[in-house]
Amino acid sequence: MSTPTTTGPSLGCSDLSFRWPDGTPVVDGLSLAVGRGRTGLVGANGTGKSTLLKLLAGRLRPTRGSVTVGGSLAYLPQDVTLDTGLRVDQALGIAERRAALRAIEAGDVGEEHFETVGDDWDVEERALATLGSLGLGGVELDRTVGRMSGGETVLLRLAALLLRRPDVLLLDEPTNNLDLFARRRLHETVGSWRSGVLVVVSHDRELLERVDRVAELRAGSVTWYGGGWSDYEEAVAAQQETAGRVLRAAEADVRRQRRELDEARIAADRRRRHSRKMDAQRRAPRIVAGERKRSAQESADRLRGVQEDRLAQAHERREAAADAIRDDAEIRVDLPHTAVPAGRTVLTLRGLRPRFGSLRSGDLRLRGPERVALVGRNGAGKTTLLRTLTGELAPLSGEARTHVPLRFLPQRLDVLDEELSVAANVARGAPGASENEIRAQLARFLFRGARAEQPAGTLSGGERFRAALAAAMLAAPAPQLLILDEPTNNLDMDGVRQLTSALASFRGALVVAGHDLPFLESVGITRWLLVGEELHETTAGQVRGLLEDAGQR
Repeated sequence: MSTPTTTGPSLGCSDLSFRWPDGTPVVDGLSLAVGRGRTGLVGANGTGKSTLLKLLAGRLRPTRGSVTVGGSLAYLPQDVTLDTGLRVDQALGIAERRAALRAIEAGDVGEEHFETVGDDWDVEERALATLGSLGLGGVELDRTVGRMSGGETVLLRLAALLLRRPDVLLLDEPTNNLDLFARRRLHETVGSWRSGVLVVVSHDRELLERVDRVAELRAGSVTWYGGGWSDYEEAVAAQQETAGRVLRAAEADVRRQRRELDEARIAADRRRRHSRKMDAQRRAPRIVAGERKRSAQESADRLRGVQEDRLAQAHERREAAADAIRDDAEIRVDLPHTAVPAGRTVLTLRGLRPRFGSLRSGDLRLRGPERVALVGRNGAGKTTLLRTLTGELAPLSGEARTHVPLRFLPQRLDVLDEELSVAANVARGAPGASENEIRAQLARFLFRGARAEQPAGTLSGGERFRAALAAAMLAAPAPQLLILDEPTNNLDMDGVRQLTSALASFRGALVVAGHDLPFLESVGITRWLLVGEELHETTAGQVRGLLEDAGQR
């Protein structure tokens, strides 16, 4: 249960526990306190970040424990839906105050109008200013939500929260589905937050650079790091270096204790044999020989017990040290058959006009292992263009021709059969490959042993993406053109790192539509295309310049 308080802006929980109805635990006995400033909440997919945010926001009831909120709270969920019939002022929650202002301006001095307005006489000006700060300056308050794009509705919902001037603001993956320009506006909004507590769950590195601290949710507990994402990465790298040294020392200690235990056993056996030999030579009375044997056995048992205890303690230290090592497994797969000679034509567009989007005429020739990034505003038609390239959609005019085998990974990842296992999904695209060959390759995509037999419908978001990527890259014939649509959406940082390492082994041509500039730069993009009425050749620097200009307007 969330408990509001009358203190300054703050957010915390005590002994917070939550289990899903099937008994699956998410957090157990978690206690934390979040003060003023901007906090980035990070963690691997499936660790419970969104669930924790819902608990803090009061959207879920904890199994045990409590949440305490200092001041008013506002929450932006990951999946924002708005009634398409609403007007913008209704979505912002200011429609009644606007109506009361209109009535007062028309001469109606009814007391109810003044009560409705309260002290908020500049509500329209504040609303327009807030919309403008988020890049929605051209949106009229009387416009209907149904005429706005998905990214614009996310920003509209955020504007509604900001207008309430909350003391505590919780944002769950706010940059998902936002184009480059909308992302930059949201980055600026988070960067300028000064009024209270802000907690943001995100995998957007540029956004996380703007927080004051990072809180990592891992294994049901939260660890704090000062600074933004880069500071967090440096701190984790230093911790891992130290953890590696501790683990190596612990492993050496286990080997030493095991060796000393073996040596103690050998020595005890030698003493027993020597004692029996001496007793036989001296012909000691049986009762004396028995007493010596018992005494020697007790001494050996005590020594062995001490050595075994030391070995057990060494094992415990090694296990504790191993727990501190993060699983940084990367996808490593050799794909020589995907290679394309430098001069070979891979893709040609001539006067292409897709069915949807702003592109009126597109011309392009892609040669060899070039890597092309498609960037642009939401609604420009990047996804439609990709589906036209793959032949899923027929163009209104012009043509798109591919000259090599291609594979396409859509945003929805609907290329997998939910009922089939990961291995069976890969086998569908590579019918000539043996089961052993498929399993060997899947192990390199981090599906080892029983994991390869998991049904696709039971996979987490990150696992599902890896399975779809494996099915695409291991297909026969080997793809020499790989087309990806917003591949980093809903991937955590480990997933993005794994995708980057997988693409490093791909030797063919690559076309990626995306809004994640750091990711695009990390995969070695050789050509940048801005999608508008035409395909404009640009550079990463020019794209960043456009974003800076958009942020200043």
